[in-house]
Amino acid sequence: MNEVDPTAIGALGLLIPTVILLIVVLYVVPIPLWIAAWSSGAYVGLMTLVGMRMRRVPPATIVNARISAVKAGLNVSIDDLEAHYLAGGNVVRVVNALISADKANIEMPFKRAAAIDLA
Repeated sequence: MNEVDPTAIGALGLLIPTVILLIVVLYVVPIPLWIAAWSSGAYVGLMTLVGMRMRRVPPATIVNARISAVKAGLNVSIDDLEAHYLAGGNVVRVVNALISADKANIEMPFKRAAAIDLA
């Protein structure tokens, strides 16, 4: 008769939860986004990205806005961008406004641009 090898069942029982755990970890920790931020010079920590996911903040929006700001020579913190998003603001629009103001030699602090966006 055909008997099932107990070690095969044990290996399968270990493989399935491992694959499920790997999928969950790769969803929660956006590795490609972390690599993009790191390689562009706008470093964001892995735990920061995980925290964004837990707070239901889209990490791609925040990180891409930070990359744009850093490439334009502006120093905008991840915390400021995330706080503005959580307040209901448009992070990309604020960063684009900061870049435009900087290119026009207009002094525009992040807090003022965020307040204008929220008004």
